[in-house]
Amino acid sequence: MTNRAEAVVDLSAIRANIAFLKAKAGVDLLAVVKADAYGHGLIPVAKAALEGGATWLGVALLEEAITLRAAGITAPILAWLVPPGSDFKSAVDHDIDIAVSSIKALDEVGAVAGAKRPRIHLEVDTGMTRGGFLSEWNEIDAHHVKGVEIIGIFSHFARADEPGEPQNLEQLTRFKKMVATLESFGYTNIIRHLSNSAATLVDPASAFDMVRTGIAMYGLSPDVKTLGRSEKLSLKPAMTLRTKLHLVKDVPAGSPVGYGATEVTKSDTKLGLVAMGYADGIPRIAKNVGVSFNGKRAPIIGRVSMDQFVVDLGAASTAKSGDWVSIFGPGTSGEYTADDWGDASGSINYEIVTRIGPRVPRIYEL
Repeated sequence: MTNRAEAVVDLSAIRANIAFLKAKAGVDLLAVVKADAYGHGLIPVAKAALEGGATWLGVALLEEAITLRAAGITAPILAWLVPPGSDFKSAVDHDIDIAVSSIKALDEVGAVAGAKRPRIHLEVDTGMTRGGFLSEWNEIDAHHVKGVEIIGIFSHFARADEPGEPQNLEQLTRFKKMVATLESFGYTNIIRHLSNSAATLVDPASAFDMVRTGIAMYGLSPDVKTLGRSEKLSLKPAMTLRTKLHLVKDVPAGSPVGYGATEVTKSDTKLGLVAMGYADGIPRIAKNVGVSFNGKRAPIIGRVSMDQFVVDLGAASTAKSGDWVSIFGPGTSGEYTADDWGDASGSINYEIVTRIGPRVPRIYEL
């Protein structure tokens, strides 16, 4: 069977990015592989990250962590979106660390303690006002933690991709105070982790005992506008999305294209039909991006449909039906990048790679 489209994932780029980030941080590194490794593929990427030097893996959901264990991965795993009412016993049985951010969750996790005590990381709110202990932090006592083993304490930056932003220092200071409170209770041999990708790249003072790298391990910039593109950060994008031209045809000037006839060809040209659409993760609102063929870019014309979109190849194009074209990649051969697609759809590179749907097979280069 011939693929109409494929996402090619360069695992050597994952390994290289991990090695670079770990060396830059100078401490342990947790590789964030949630959401199917940002669309790159959970199991292959997790294994590549560990080969690159990651010492921990991080996921959002308990199910993701159990999937990693089922694949034979034995490295420490932290799952941080496991709400009250979850199957905490499964976490214990599979040696999965759980993030806890409320007394209710703390009590429920402790209740499943048996021969093995649940391993937890206390999440604290230092200013993002999302997850983490805030007012309840002062209410925790010995009763709440008697059935658990506290492995770590962590928080999350809201604006680490804005170097010099005062909120970063405020969060760092608050984190240190909350750590000091925990240490005053005798918990001194714990893992402190605060840095995300952006902080790992630009703020060594926030590294503590471990950093958590997500988007950067996939070779993408946490924020193109404030930190620059991948190459400036010495990162190599791991995913290339490519597809076959389903059809190439000559079209006269004045031809309306797509639903609603939102665009009309300005001159005689060649149009290429791409058999991908918003069902595959192509943003419907994307403008001024498309595909590249032999280094020449061909922008979208008309609306993106559920399973297809049209690009203007230009009258002089030599592209033919069945030729492979690049939707996005590292950008080293003139192709569009995930950054370009993020800009073109009013979003970010994170969303572009993560939303590529399951109808697009992942092809792995070692």
